[in-house]
Amino acid sequence: MSEKTTIYDIAKELNISAATVSRALNNNPKISKSTCKLVKETAEKLNYKQNKLALALRSGRSNNVGVIVPRVDSNFFASIIRGIEEELYPHQYNVIICQTHEDEKREIENINTLLNAQVDGILISISNMSTENDEVIQRVIDKKVPLIFFDRRKNIKGVSSVTINDFEGGYAATQHLINQGHKNIAHLSGNQSLEIFKNRFDGYKQAMLDNGLKINENHILQTKSNVDAGITAAKSLLKLIPPPNAIFSSSDFAALGAIQEVKEQGIRIPEDFSVVGFGNEPFTKFMELSISSIDQSPLEMGKIAAKVFLEQVNNSESSITQKNVILNPELYIRKSSSRNSN
Repeated sequence: MSEKTTIYDIAKELNISAATVSRALNNNPKISKSTCKLVKETAEKLNYKQNKLALALRSGRSNNVGVIVPRVDSNFFASIIRGIEEELYPHQYNVIICQTHEDEKREIENINTLLNAQVDGILISISNMSTENDEVIQRVIDKKVPLIFFDRRKNIKGVSSVTINDFEGGYAATQHLINQGHKNIAHLSGNQSLEIFKNRFDGYKQAMLDNGLKINENHILQTKSNVDAGITAAKSLLKLIPPPNAIFSSSDFAALGAIQEVKEQGIRIPEDFSVVGFGNEPFTKFMELSISSIDQSPLEMGKIAAKVFLEQVNNSESSITQKNVILNPELYIRKSSSRNSN
C-alpha cells in the first residue's frame, strides 16, 4: 500500500517550506491568495488528505457538532435533526448523529465518544432512563463544550435548552376534551421522571381541576410511547366501572393503540369516545380516522437549538449565559375528538 501524502511532499513539489504549506492549507492571512491556491491545487493533485483530528487539536475547532437523540426512526427527532443541519450547514459545521435507544449507558458512551472526537458542541435529548447521575454532563461543562438540551432536558444551572410548553399542551388537549362534553377523561402518561411527561400530566390535572372535574387515579396510567402500550392501557381502562369516555395520551403512538382497542370493542369514535394525542406525527392526519394532536414544532426546535449553539460558540467563555427557549404548542383538532363545534 502506498504511503500517504504529507505536507512535506507538497513542500518538496513546490520548493517551499512545510510551514508555508501548512499555513496555506489553513488559509493563514499571512500567506498570499496565489500561494494558497497553488498549494491547494498541488495538494489535490497529490491526493493529500488533512488529518482532521490533528487540525482540531491545533486550532481548538473541529467544525463537528454532536447530536444525541433517543432514536432516529422517529419523525419528531428526524425533523429536529433536519432543523439543526439546515441551520449549521451554512456555517460549515458537520453533524455527527448518535442515538441512545433509551439506554443511559449508551447515552454516556455517546457523550464520551463525542468529547474524545473534539466536537465543538453537543445537542442532546436525554433518554427515558436517564437518572440523577450527572457526572458525564458535568464533564462536558468542565471541558467548556457548549451543551444544549432540546425536548427532553435536565434542569442544570448554566446549561441552555429548547423545549415546548408541555404543561400548556397538556392543558389545551384536556380542555378541548372537556369542551366536547367529556368529564371522565383518562390520561396515558409517559415516564414522569422526565420533565416533559410530568408537565403534560400537570397540564391535564390543572385543566380538570379548573373545570371542577374529579380526577380518578385509576384513569391515570403510565405507559410506553408505542402502539402496543396504548392497546394494553385501553383494555385496562375499558374494564373499569364506569370506564372513561375520553383519553388524553402523551404520545401519538399510544393514542393510536388506544383508538384501535376502543374501536375493536365496538365503541364509536368520536360519538361515544374521544382521543387526543401528543406529537402531531405525520400518520395522525393521514388516517381515515384522523387523530387530534398537540404539535411540537420539531423543525423550529432544531433550528433554534442550533442558533443557541452558534451564539455560545461564537462568544467568549465569560459571556456565555444560560438560555432557555420555550415554544408554544398548537392543538390540531381532527376526527378522533371532534364531536361538536365548540
